[in-house]
Amino acid sequence: MLASIFFRGCVLGFSIAAPVGPIGVLCINRTLTRGALIGFASGLGAACADAVYGALAVSGLTAVTSLFASAVLIMRILGGIYLLWLAYSIWMNPPQVKEPSATATESTIAGAFASTFGLTLTNPMTILSFAAIVSAIGINAGKELSSALFLIAGVFVGSALWWLILSGLIGMVAKRLSGRMLSCINRISAAMIGCFACWALVGSF
Repeated sequence: MLASIFFRGCVLGFSIAAPVGPIGVLCINRTLTRGALIGFASGLGAACADAVYGALAVSGLTAVTSLFASAVLIMRILGGIYLLWLAYSIWMNPPQVKEPSATATESTIAGAFASTFGLTLTNPMTILSFAAIVSAIGINAGKELSSALFLIAGVFVGSALWWLILSGLIGMVAKRLSGRMLSCINRISAAMIGCFACWALVGSF
């Protein structure tokens, strides 16, 4: 029973992380220009945020869920502004082509993790999706604590697995790209993130 719940959590976490969005583009960009470790750290931040939202949904904290739902506008605006700043930073800073692994210090890893963790939390629609799915599964943390914990763990593992696969594959591709190609991809990813930012800001109004 618990193994089945854990597996469902893995599938849920993987499926939520996999669609290409601003976090995915950012993870790809960081992997290409700064190394697979930084890219994976970025994805791990998103995975932890998914686990947090999953935990809130499983806990059945209606008040918290309602609070996030009521703050959709503010959080989308903040997320859009941050994405716009990221797009500008990526566009203005050329990729570090030589030895990207050298950029993977403790501070840069922590920064990569924190940035995507915060950015993922600015998407309150995630908790609403989790709440709907958890309700369909029928897990209540107050009555089934072990089931809830296994589901949350599964969400984290599934999401982290996607980011590990993505950063690993992109990291292997990056070794075969020239500096000019990396610069071109850097600009394209900046433009894509900028489009996501504009979409979030325009959608807010």
